[in-house]
Amino acid sequence: MKDPKTIRLDVDGRVAVIRLNRPDRLNAWTPEMGGELFGALAALDADDAVRAVVVTGEGRAFCAGADLSSGGDTFAAEGTWGRYAEVERRTQPWNMRTPVIAAINGAAVGVGATVPLAWDIRLASDRARIGFVFTRRGIVPEANSTWLLPRLVGMSRALEILLTGRLMSAEEALELGVVSRVVPHDRLLDEALALARDIAENTAPVSVAITKRLVWRNLLEPDPAAAKAREDALFEWAGKQPDAAEGVESFLENRPPEWTMPKTTDLPDVE
Repeated sequence: MKDPKTIRLDVDGRVAVIRLNRPDRLNAWTPEMGGELFGALAALDADDAVRAVVVTGEGRAFCAGADLSSGGDTFAAEGTWGRYAEVERRTQPWNMRTPVIAAINGAAVGVGATVPLAWDIRLASDRARIGFVFTRRGIVPEANSTWLLPRLVGMSRALEILLTGRLMSAEEALELGVVSRVVPHDRLLDEALALARDIAENTAPVSVAITKRLVWRNLLEPDPAAAKAREDALFEWAGKQPDAAEGVESFLENRPPEWTMPKTTDLPDVE
């Protein structure tokens, strides 16, 4: 990506960090930011050297929602998401092979709350405030949040969160299941990076990619026997691959694994 204007991208070894970078506007979302963020995620997912991604905000906010500087016409434009529909499609969680971790360092409101729902793990600073404020702005939830949030927290809790549109503390977000961990503010990025490095250094990238897709696919599977059959078939396939032998041998030899299968290789069908 050439000279992004609204994000910062840094890669350190096998872990990439994306920072939403409009701190003077509390990282308020613009179409340009959406295009750059999804574009960076797509590029990192296509890079075999990158095994995990952390997304956080520059300054004191994660993302304060849509940039409202255009006033009452902010949400009137047609095709708001369509401007980067294709690259967004490629970075949906059921399509991405690379784990993405949100490090929510401050206010995460509106689109700043919904977009991270599609990522794999969400950590929050104890200073974070999270709000799905759409009904308080006369609009409706977006970014697939009406599908994702009930599956994360349950129907009743999702409706309470979405219908009231109120702000939640980090602790309440943890209690409701919106985030998986709350950490002291000054430790947030370190904790997120430690988690990313654990995945990047100790897990097989193809195993991770298939596991992600299997979890998402089985969310749609009403038949537990069919879900088990799909899982069994993929387990059998994985067991015959070089990484399975390396996983066992590295454990027996008490050494770090050396995975040889790239995440961008042709993966078995998870249908």
